[in-house]
Amino acid sequence: MIRTIFTVFSKEVLDNFRDRRTLASALLMGPLFGPLLFAFVINLSIERSLSDVEKTLELPVLGVEYAPTLIDYLKSRNLKIIEAPEDREAAVASVKSGLHDVVIIIPGGYGEQMANGIPAKVELVSDRANTAADRDARRVRNVLYAYNQELAAIRLSARGVSPLVLRPLNIDDIDVSTASGRSGILLGMMSYFFIFAMLMGGMYLAIDTTAGERERGSLEPLLALPVTRDRLILGKIIATCLFMALSLMLSLISFFFALKFIPLQELGMTPNFGPKVVVAAFFLLAPFILLGASVMTLVASFTKSYKEAQTWLSVVLLAPTLPILIVSLLTLRPRLEFMFVPSLSQHLLLINMVKNEPVNVLHVVISVTSTLLLGGLLTWLCARLYRREGLLG
Repeated sequence: MIRTIFTVFSKEVLDNFRDRRTLASALLMGPLFGPLLFAFVINLSIERSLSDVEKTLELPVLGVEYAPTLIDYLKSRNLKIIEAPEDREAAVASVKSGLHDVVIIIPGGYGEQMANGIPAKVELVSDRANTAADRDARRVRNVLYAYNQELAAIRLSARGVSPLVLRPLNIDDIDVSTASGRSGILLGMMSYFFIFAMLMGGMYLAIDTTAGERERGSLEPLLALPVTRDRLILGKIIATCLFMALSLMLSLISFFFALKFIPLQELGMTPNFGPKVVVAAFFLLAPFILLGASVMTLVASFTKSYKEAQTWLSVVLLAPTLPILIVSLLTLRPRLEFMFVPSLSQHLLLINMVKNEPVNVLHVVISVTSTLLLGGLLTWLCARLYRREGLLG
């Protein structure tokens, strides 16, 4: 039996290696494109965040002559005051059109209101629907809030009142997070790329060994051989598992090197993703290989053409990644009941490893066992369904 399965396995592996375009798409695009895209996006985000804090921001101010003290304060906070539109309507229109990200309007009565000790009106015009513009608006808004607090403290001191009366609580912000723990904020989606790359690595082979053979007309001669259908399908699934494992390994290695080019240290983050974690992540995610291979083979075996199988499997690929997306948004922590859900359990455990937090051994055992059992059940189902007479279409 093992020899027969190995023969089918060898045949499918060699056939897949001969198709170099498909092989390159499965083993290169998935494992390499994800880490490269991830590194590019994170690098871009970090560079923009750091540069926004350090760069001099040009700030149009209408009514500069009415608030010289405020203008000096704005200049001291790395804000360059430039000429604003001629009136309020023009200022609002310039922000709406995107000509300016933010404009400050100081009315003519500002000086009189300040002299009388009443709140002086200052308008900050911005477009919060524009993400890039809103970032600059928040920076200007924070400077105005800081000026407001300093001016209030000065007024209280001038009246013989301690500014501390405005601060009844002295709040000490104690951050218990670690550099590795903070890295989980940005690296929480890594497992999404790993599972997606893993499935992409075996998808084309799963299609070719089922719907592809039916479309080419080679399935009927194959079934006529003195080999049980159970052994045929097992050999095909194991071959798919091999390419999924290769894809997973390449994806993990790619992320290992990609993280070296991301300046996470500048944000106070240090990901725990060394060689030991890479190896541990491989064995943690490996049980999902059998599950993914059996699901793709099962779905593809019901289709009648390569194109139809590709369409259905494109939808199937989203199913294991949806729990990861939902949990990433909700920021849930590992719990016992989550360990029974494939892909979700691997995601939660991997994030704990990246954060360098203790991993519950019981959680690992449940995750591995439940995923393998489900994968084995679906493999058995594939073997049962492969016996049906309608397989030839």
